[in-house]
Amino acid sequence: MAKIVIIGASTGGLPAAYEMKAALGSPHEVTVISNTENFHFVPSNPWVAVGWRTRKDISFSLRPHLEKKGIKLIAEAAQKIDPVKNEVITAAGTIVPYDYLVIATGPQLAFDEIEGLGPGKNTVSICTVDHAEEAYEKYLNFVKDPGPIVVGATQLASCFGPVYEFAFILDTDLRRRRIRKKIPITFVTSEPYIGHLGLGGVGDSKGIMEHEFRERHITWHTNAKVKKVEQGKMIVEITSEGEKELPFKYSMMIPAFKGVDAVAQVEGLCNPRGFVIVDAFQRSPKYPNIYAVGVGIAIPPVEATPVPTGAPKTGYMIESMVAATVHNIKDSIDGKTISTKPTWNAICLADMGDTGMAFVAAPQIPPRNITWSKKGKWVHLAKIAFEKYFIRKMKKGVSEPFYEKAILAAMGIKKLEEPRK
Repeated sequence: MAKIVIIGASTGGLPAAYEMKAALGSPHEVTVISNTENFHFVPSNPWVAVGWRTRKDISFSLRPHLEKKGIKLIAEAAQKIDPVKNEVITAAGTIVPYDYLVIATGPQLAFDEIEGLGPGKNTVSICTVDHAEEAYEKYLNFVKDPGPIVVGATQLASCFGPVYEFAFILDTDLRRRRIRKKIPITFVTSEPYIGHLGLGGVGDSKGIMEHEFRERHITWHTNAKVKKVEQGKMIVEITSEGEKELPFKYSMMIPAFKGVDAVAQVEGLCNPRGFVIVDAFQRSPKYPNIYAVGVGIAIPPVEATPVPTGAPKTGYMIESMVAATVHNIKDSIDGKTISTKPTWNAICLADMGDTGMAFVAAPQIPPRNITWSKKGKWVHLAKIAFEKYFIRKMKKGVSEPFYEKAILAAMGIKKLEEPRK
């Protein structure tokens, strides 16, 4: 009997647990270690932050759904990984042995790298549902006494899609409240141009995003490095322009990511930022029984930029990592040579409040076979439908990849190679 331990139970970890159990069957043991008892659908956090969703809408208890599938849940944060003894030690002192370990922790949010940044300080966040709820509380106070808004992503950030979504969602919500005309919105980003997305752009993402910003009267600063944030004031340094002070009464900024401490402290497992180094099979080159999926893996930026940016890991890309990991662990247990590689394609639906943008980058890292982007109301509706579909599948305990099928169906594409008509 093999013991497979998965650290993390979000977009990567939970599907990994279901697929692993389905692939291996009852003779083998699958255990999930999670720092929370509940699953949260992270892509819905921008909606939570303006009150379009609640925690109840996007969350459910993990234990009954995992246990129904014969998967054990340990709802304790992982504190240490011992790759010599093949053990994970939790913050509560529980020792969890493994034959194979899958790291799906997601990132640590590096608010501390910029003075005054983050919840409890001078900006809000939508990185977690807790953060999004706090952002909504502050937003309700803001709309009573509105003023300038600053939204953006700091240097070394790698998650740009939700930043654009939130800017557009704020614009839409403020227009519905009939107070948009009172509120200047400024977008601040480390990207070299609008629509770069950490991907070097996708299709006409630059043109679409810039057009949308102009239509909505959202001004922007690119190549921006946030130096510090004071109450009501953000100090940024913009390449070729110098230092600027941006006033605000409400600000949401995405921070840089780094690896979580329990993972980053394992010698030889990670790069200097604490992200897990993996080979073409999602496996650690140093520890062949350790795999990693999701935002916590090391992927180099697609290109050098004046202000450093990171490469995003999209949901569809993560699904391909999970599928490869499951196949390779099963082959390893069966005594076969591992051979499955993830596709690392990007297929995304980005909400814009009352419309949306879809893009395909295959593969995600250039040069690409396919690069495509489209805007339309159908994307907004498709993202709403996908949210419900994903949560429903996670409650049922999906045992096979479905992300590609669901998104492509929403986009009207049967196969990734088929252009949308």
